[in-house]
Amino acid sequence: MPPFSVLDLAHVPQGGTPADALRNSRDLARHVEALGYKRFWLAEHHNMVGIASAATSVVIGHVAAGTSTIRVGAGGIMLPNHSPLVIAEQFGTLATLFPGRIDLGLGRAPGTDQRTLRALRRDPAASDTFPQDVLELQALLGDVQEGQKIRAVPGMGTHVPLWILGSSLFGAQLAGMLGLPYAFASHFAPDALMQALSVYRERFEPSAQLDRPYAMVGCNVIAADTDAEARRLFTSAQQAFTNMFRGTRGLLPPPIDDIDTYWNPMEKVQASSMLACSFVGSRETVRAQLAAFLERTAADELMVASAMFDPSARKRSYEILAQVHADLAGAPVPA
Repeated sequence: MPPFSVLDLAHVPQGGTPADALRNSRDLARHVEALGYKRFWLAEHHNMVGIASAATSVVIGHVAAGTSTIRVGAGGIMLPNHSPLVIAEQFGTLATLFPGRIDLGLGRAPGTDQRTLRALRRDPAASDTFPQDVLELQALLGDVQEGQKIRAVPGMGTHVPLWILGSSLFGAQLAGMLGLPYAFASHFAPDALMQALSVYRERFEPSAQLDRPYAMVGCNVIAADTDAEARRLFTSAQQAFTNMFRGTRGLLPPPIDDIDTYWNPMEKVQASSMLACSFVGSRETVRAQLAAFLERTAADELMVASAMFDPSARKRSYEILAQVHADLAGAPVPA
């Protein structure tokens, strides 16, 4: 049975603050660590009032300091926004503080809009050099070579594990060519999932980091004690995606009783398409849905996102998901 991991966007709920979101992230990380989840990843987004993880490496340090065993990392760092040296120094520092627990997932998208990209002082064409930047970053985190003049301190020799993130075939091809693990963002962009997995596995070339393909697949899971409760909790994410299409991104809204009173038919189609890899329901319902999804994708790991308004309901969702994992693995059920 593949391990389950957690992707947290540090959502800021309506009526809450970024401080609340960051406290909730660390609290959730402690909770899922005790439940046996493998990783806890955070993502880089900018100029979004509803997401508090913009300074991703800082938040990773905050979460790692509050936990002891779970791997903590970026899912991901948008490398075109940064110089490879700065990221090597940041994640080299994290790996020095928390040895053996830090992951570095790398994305090619800016994680923001074009105006904010300019505010970051980055050239929009920086994404064109993404493959070269990945190699430069990998070298800066590797062993020092004879005659090497520029070193990441801390960073050199830490060999922080790199991942390639993607929602298209580009990332799949690059991850395969470089022999790196690949994480597909099917939790919000599922259309190319199966084709990307096929391309990655077919084109994989063994590397010093990895000797065989390793594919992580993203999904949304909203689990509750009943199907009806889970469907209601899911309306927070459905509203958030609808707001994105309306150009009114904001704080994460509370759930509502009937989502069809909120979106129009076109918005329903758009949001439902993006959220197609979402598994919503009771323990039994989610178990059946995930079993089929894992069989279809043959994923080596599942990265689970849960945009939920109530932190206690989110913690309960991950408890139920841990029970589902034990069910599927035929293992004793976590308490």
